[in-house]
Amino acid sequence: MKIYNTLTRKKEELQTITPGMVKMYSCGQTVYNDIHLGNARFYVVFDAIRRYLLHKGYNVRFVQNFTDIDDKIIQRATEENCSTQEITQKYIANTKRDLAALNVLPATINPLATEEIGEIITMISELVAKGHAYENNGTVYFSVGKFEGYGKLSRKNIEDLEAGARVEVESGKANPMDFVLWKPAKPDEPHWESPWGNGRPGWHIECSAMIRKYLGDEIDIHGGGEDLTFPHHDNEIAQTEALTGCNLARYWMHSGLLTTNHKKMSKSSGNFSTFHEATKKIPAEVIRFYFLSGHYRMPMELTEDVLAAAKQSFGRIKNCHISLQEALKTLASSSETSTADITACQDKFMAAMDDDFNTADAITAIFDLVKIVNLRLADKENLTRHFAEAALTTLEHLCDILGLNIATQDDSGNNSEIEALVSARNEARKNKDFAESDRIRDQLLAMGIIIKDTREGVTWHRA
Repeated sequence: MKIYNTLTRKKEELQTITPGMVKMYSCGQTVYNDIHLGNARFYVVFDAIRRYLLHKGYNVRFVQNFTDIDDKIIQRATEENCSTQEITQKYIANTKRDLAALNVLPATINPLATEEIGEIITMISELVAKGHAYENNGTVYFSVGKFEGYGKLSRKNIEDLEAGARVEVESGKANPMDFVLWKPAKPDEPHWESPWGNGRPGWHIECSAMIRKYLGDEIDIHGGGEDLTFPHHDNEIAQTEALTGCNLARYWMHSGLLTTNHKKMSKSSGNFSTFHEATKKIPAEVIRFYFLSGHYRMPMELTEDVLAAAKQSFGRIKNCHISLQEALKTLASSSETSTADITACQDKFMAAMDDDFNTADAITAIFDLVKIVNLRLADKENLTRHFAEAALTTLEHLCDILGLNIATQDDSGNNSEIEALVSARNEARKNKDFAESDRIRDQLLAMGIIIKDTREGVTWHRA
């Protein structure tokens, strides 16, 4: 299995620190608002990566934080005249709701910044003791100049960065590139006691402290959106590696941005739609499918047209699943028949996922399977129960690896109302009561049920 490593800019064979185990961290939300669709893509990407690692037999310990203290959170609490804790609890709950709708597996651990203050203060104290950080009037800064190789992840030129930073250099910094580890509290802001006075942590240090506590000094995979490469991930590397002398992560993985009108989707720019609002127009399962239909490292443009096309494409997979289930209700037992073409689709899927988690090509393999199945379903003389069972099992297995839920309410067996309406429509057609037949058809359509009249009889499926 090969992974594209942002640090080396090449694909590398996965070799974990501990055989059979993957220690994985990805940066989570700053919880002052609902997640937007760009955030949702990031969550889906790393969920698919985690699911495939689990499929390969790895024990995955996945840590993903919530930043629950931040200037934006404080501002939101002021606007809503409530505590920061009320804000963060609300949006953590909303985020978990949205991730469940996206079929994202819960993280092994979701640490909160405010619950890891002790670990953060300890780490900052050790950096100060080693000469990699310094305090000035209650603010503690990391000394970038004392860490050789700063910016190695983003490959930013340090001289250019320093020149740019001098434009708005903070008083108290020894170097314009130095960044904050601890900041003094302002009046009426949440704060904690520390050796440098009451205050709260900077953003970058919390991830390093959480990784160290829950995963150790070195991890296998660190993930995030590509917009976090600099400065956040460069700063994580600097503060952790200055302290431990170890590589923070063996593999750095970054998902591409989601754009609207070819501009990055973000809360700060205002060009975003929350995931929860979007699901009022398009099902969450379709949104997940769309995100996985492109390679995770590539940018994706979001429009109503592409989501409509994704809904239609995902519907083809679900309809194939339904058709297989319906066929198996009537197919008699059969001896073993060749399933080589099914196996070829599965092999193509696995090869795509082994090549840097290429979900786009993996989904192409699923559509290859759908095409084979549909051709066989149309040629009933060559359709055997053995083939149909193998196809159904494979289709469900491949979709399950990607977290694509192709099960429908049809699978539950609780379709008595639908079957009754279909029977009533059949009776109306038999009696040449076409007005009643059309009325029932429209009623079923409003329920999301599509009727198809064939020479073999009436079939139905969900839209």
